Amino acid sequence: MSSRRIERLSEAIKQEVSKIILYELKDPRISFITVTKAEMSSDLRRAKVYISIIGDALSQRKTLQGLEHAKGFIQGEVGARLQIRYTPILTFCLDESVKKSMHISKLIDEAVKGSDIITKGELEE
Repeated sequence: MSSRRIERLSEAIKQEVSKIILYELKDPRISFITVTKAEMSSDLRRAKVYISIIGDALSQRKTLQGLEHAKGFIQGEVGARLQIRYTPILTFCLDESVKKSMHISKLIDEAVKGSDIITKGELEE
């Protein structure tokens, strides 16, 4: 399978899953969620959908439970909308990259503030 086709299909699945979650799902457990990426297997039978959830660990767990509950519906909608031969089996994974990047950004901001304090102190001497 060509890598370009896998990339295009991954992007299409990401877009469709995002739309389905945003407009079709009415589960109150599913909130503050962003689909960050989708990865297809080489045989196009499985897809990992990475999601970012804003909130504490409890709300993240509830949102993942809600997505697992709605997985069959989401797969069916993806298959109907994309009209591909095999509808991939979706697996939802929590994407920690957004959380890590926010943490790194916070550390950088703190380091910059710390260097400003030192610079101001050195200027006064």
